[in-house]
Amino acid sequence: MASMDISLKEMMAIDGSIGAAIVDHGSGMALGALGGSKDLDLQVAAAGNTEVVKAKLRTMDSLGLNDAIEDILITLGGQYHIIRPVSGRGGKGLFLYLALDRGRANLALARHHLKGIEEKLEI
Repeated sequence: MASMDISLKEMMAIDGSIGAAIVDHGSGMALGALGGSKDLDLQVAAAGNTEVVKAKLRTMDSLGLNDAIEDILITLGGQYHIIRPVSGRGGKGLFLYLALDRGRANLALARHHLKGIEEKLEI
């Protein structure tokens, strides 16, 4: 089991990481964040990506899909943004958010590492 601080450090250790946050999608607030820059405000990203998660959950409900989101990938010209809902141990309503430099990151490995981090996270 890993704490939020350890999980954020592990997220930032993924090759190409530029910012990481653990977000409450009920409030849109980042419970913890590391990294970021003047071009990547993690508080703004947390709030905006909360709307992405809520929209996808509403769409799944409208379609009658009885399934769970594994992750959401947003591909930009120079970055990957991965949103991964936390599925267990009191993590309901939380998601991991990781922004990666597209030129330095291996997307498949980043998703694999993020899954492991999510599974160990204890809130």
